[in-house]
Amino acid sequence: MKTYYRTIVLSDIHLGTQTSKAKEVVHFLKRHKCDTLILNGDIIDGWQLKKSGKWRKQHTNFFKHIINLASKNKCDVIYLRGNHDDFLEEMIPFTFGRFQIKKYYIHFGVEKKYFVTHGDMFDSITSKLKWIAKLGDVGYTFLLWFNHHYNKYREKRGLPYYSVSQAVKAKVKSAVSFIDDYEKQLVKVARSRKCHGIICGHIHQPVVKTIDNIEYLNSGDWVESLTALVEDFEGNWKIVYYHDWIKLEEAIKKVSLKKDIDDILPPGVTLQG
Repeated sequence: MKTYYRTIVLSDIHLGTQTSKAKEVVHFLKRHKCDTLILNGDIIDGWQLKKSGKWRKQHTNFFKHIINLASKNKCDVIYLRGNHDDFLEEMIPFTFGRFQIKKYYIHFGVEKKYFVTHGDMFDSITSKLKWIAKLGDVGYTFLLWFNHHYNKYREKRGLPYYSVSQAVKAKVKSAVSFIDDYEKQLVKVARSRKCHGIICGHIHQPVVKTIDNIEYLNSGDWVESLTALVEDFEGNWKIVYYHDWIKLEEAIKKVSLKKDIDDILPPGVTLQG
């Protein structure tokens, strides 16, 4: 069974890096349908590919699935360039059938209008001091590497996943202040564009909230959070966490399997455990 949404927004998949969860995002897309799929920047990590990144088969499979969606008229695909895939700037705007590459996008919801942007252009470090941003990217890449090995250690001991990098960001006051300023800047952009809300990515912090009567929607990432921002057919938005969705799907399968087995058991006999 598939879940059908009006709109699905994904960002910060970072294909070309070891930490990109390409298999998971394809699995998610195969189980979720939509009228419009927005790929909101940093889908490809050009920065890492220039250095030590590696393009893998699962990264190609992601684009095969995306092309299949657009070419077979299953949905509109809007790809917005981010800072890590800024090489797309040279080919913007690009349209081929139901597939488009743009810098930003105006999304018309059921009753509201949203300005959609990756968000890096409103990050002063990324837009004005790119060398500092790349230096920070090196540190973040190291944190992700450490995070990967640390969680392998936790997994062997039956412990749940723990994001070291997000814990570090949460404890650093300057990072918290930056996120707060970033959100307020984007809210101002939405208001200046006469939109009811802003949809963004970039900072890997999934959230749906209201700031000064403007909806602020951040789709998160597919490196740590593994989140999608989705809109239902009544215009409501929410964050779907891949790991929570997997647990729910597995639980439904177990219930369905038990029901099928109970249907063929003799009267008065039930399945235990």
